[in-house]
Amino acid sequence: MSQDTEYTPPKVWTWRQESGGQFASINRPIAGPTHDKTLPVGEHPFQLYSMATPNGVKVTVMFEELLAKGHAGAEYDAWLIKIGDGDQFGSGFVDVNPNSKIPALMDHGTEQPTRVFESGAILLYLAEKFGDFLPKDPMARTEALNWLFWQMGSAPFLGGGFGHFYAYAPVKLEYPIDRYAMETKRQLDVLDRHLAENRYLAGDEYSIADMANWAWYGQLVLGRLYDAAEFLQVHTYENVVRWAQEIDARPAVQRGRMVNRTFGEPELQLHERHDASDFEHKTQDVISS
Repeated sequence: MSQDTEYTPPKVWTWRQESGGQFASINRPIAGPTHDKTLPVGEHPFQLYSMATPNGVKVTVMFEELLAKGHAGAEYDAWLIKIGDGDQFGSGFVDVNPNSKIPALMDHGTEQPTRVFESGAILLYLAEKFGDFLPKDPMARTEALNWLFWQMGSAPFLGGGFGHFYAYAPVKLEYPIDRYAMETKRQLDVLDRHLAENRYLAGDEYSIADMANWAWYGQLVLGRLYDAAEFLQVHTYENVVRWAQEIDARPAVQRGRMVNRTFGEPELQLHERHDASDFEHKTQDVISS
């Protein structure tokens, strides 16, 4: 293996604002808002502020799955947060999520409005509120939570590790790409071995664990993340591919992928969602164009 130029860390780290490659304009070592901006509020109790990254897709898929199951109370307003423009640093958004990351949710249906941030917390909050997509059996419930929190701890190595150095870093370096490719493939093997004996992550029941993991690993093996399918030879993880394709075919998942999406195929973009009829209007717009 070739050696990269050796770097000797200084005694005290200094922030260079131009560093960071594609995301240099939004990465910073401090928290808090950069500007005043009030968040919009629609007519439904649930107000979602997000974008269709994998973490954002988890939550819109969950909402659409709840609605598909007949939970009328799960209607929601989805407002686009353009993270490339720094919308997540507006004062209103920071009030909902002090970590300035999407997705962020406000539930105005509680006695005092409830803020929920972190995608895993939102999935668990909605599953418990509606009593769905989380197994009732204690053992199966625990297994679903095992895999939900596995995803929360593992995916940063896929996204912030492999994805960053393989696709976004200003310079391609062999060591970090090799390091995080190895970890990503190990994680895919973990999933593949488990799914060889289970239809879904918690067994026979589709749950929030599947939604969370599918948004990252399912879309990875379907060739939608980082243009890295061939590099990682994702087709060799046959059980993950089978699971990913089955979930991808669900109408609610297809709708969830569209919400707060501003990239990719125009017919799969629905920048904001405020009513179920928005999908019908979007279809009509595509046909008319």
